[in-house]
Amino acid sequence: MWSWDITYLTTPVRGVFFYLYLIMDIWSRKIVGFEVYDVEAAELSASLFTATCHTERADPGSLVLHSDNGGPMKGATMVVTLERLGVLASFSRPGVSNDNAFSESLFRTLKYRPEYPNKPFANIQAARAWVSAFVRWYNTQHLHSSIRFVTPEDRHTRRDVEILAARQAVYNTARTERPDRWTGPVRNWEPIKDVRLNPESTVLRQENRTAA
Repeated sequence: MWSWDITYLTTPVRGVFFYLYLIMDIWSRKIVGFEVYDVEAAELSASLFTATCHTERADPGSLVLHSDNGGPMKGATMVVTLERLGVLASFSRPGVSNDNAFSESLFRTLKYRPEYPNKPFANIQAARAWVSAFVRWYNTQHLHSSIRFVTPEDRHTRRDVEILAARQAVYNTARTERPDRWTGPVRNWEPIKDVRLNPESTVLRQENRTAA
């Protein structure tokens, strides 16, 4: 499952923005596709998605693409492209403002980076350069807390299995050698297996069934 969204990037002109289109793999958290444009348009969304499928060598027919209900997400060109490729489109539930939480969290990480410019981007080239550097950092250096502190690239390529197994061994050895320093169980470093689009909703449904 991929999640995608668009966020504003400020320009020197009040009320005028650049638009960051960004696609992420929910399971690995890797940013698989992105581009900065000066307009919002379904045609650009469709072009980016098609190019990302090609770059990632992804079978569109096996993909679910989640987004909110914005115009570029539900525009005719985007819808036709998804239908042609056999992609299953998923949209946020009406009235649920945080139903695309993965993309929203990623945009928050982007805009709260210490390197995020204090001033507007001078031009679209500057915006694209900054975003490209951010994506490289996020995919290959950022130790993501939701995937056991490995990088999205490591998880995407399944290198996280070996990394986490080695980390678990280090912890187990440390506890064996100095048990006096441990007051509880060794931290769980097993790879995250399942990732849900709306984990909170799943928990609530389970609790409601139990209560009933």
